[in-house]
Amino acid sequence: MTHLVIVESPAKAKTINKYLGRNYEVLASFGHVRDLPSKDGSVDPDADFAMLWELDGKATKRMSDIAAAAKGSETVILATDPDREGEAISWHILEILKNRRVLKDVKVERVTFNAITKQAVEEAMAHPRPIDQALVDAYLARRALDYLVGFNLSPVLWRKLPGARSAGRVQSVALRLVCDREMEIERFVAREYWSLVATLR
Repeated sequence: MTHLVIVESPAKAKTINKYLGRNYEVLASFGHVRDLPSKDGSVDPDADFAMLWELDGKATKRMSDIAAAAKGSETVILATDPDREGEAISWHILEILKNRRVLKDVKVERVTFNAITKQAVEEAMAHPRPIDQALVDAYLARRALDYLVGFNLSPVLWRKLPGARSAGRVQSVALRLVCDREMEIERFVAREYWSLVATLR
């Protein structure tokens, strides 16, 4: 039986495969595999912020290949990047594999490494852990906020600034700062004043 390792980058996949040997198959997800569709209702605040995910068109074949490899593996090792987005990618891949019911009798592990060296990879493989749900929750909160703010704000941006792409949580805060400053300017009342300089003893 082989062990399936999933990383983000195809270049990393080749290098890591050399380090791990023939009992391991290393496949790349090429980054994110699912996202929220842009249509209204992808995030429902009234249903505990339920989110509807859609498989990326480019990721369809990659996920089919990953699912096929996972089905015949002893272990699926999620080795995406160690940051929040990497944790989210591992979570998405795991959710897809669960939905496709290919993980029966397959052990799932999460590993991270900060360097692509033989020692770093072998050290990571020796210390697997579960998916960090706190990091996944942070990603979900960020993504929901991006969607809920951007979905309402982007059409305004497109009307006012033709050629603009979209607005999210960062742009909305910047817009608020600009608006607040503009209102301060509009409320300013000009008054005559004098500067007096005095020398006293």
